[in-house]
Amino acid sequence: MPDTSEDIRLPVACPSCGSHLYRVNQVRNPTDEVHCASCKRYLCDYHEAVDMLEKGPGDEAEALIEKVVNRRHH
Repeated sequence: MPDTSEDIRLPVACPSCGSHLYRVNQVRNPTDEVHCASCKRYLCDYHEAVDMLEKGPGDEAEALIEKVVNRRHH
C-alpha cells in the first residue's frame, strides 16, 4: 500500500525528540492524526495543527523556516 502522508513543519517542537517536522495524511481531514516524523509520537489532530499554523511561529526565523519547508510539501 503506498504511503499517502506528507511532512509539514509546525511551530511546536515534539515533546519527545524536539523535531518540528510532523507527518499528516495527504487528504488532510480535520480529524486525521498528526505524528512526529522522527519519533512517531502523536501530537494532535490536523485541525489543531492548522490552528497552530494560523497563529504562527514565535519569531521571524521560525516563520521563514516554516514557509520554506511547508511550501515544498504543497
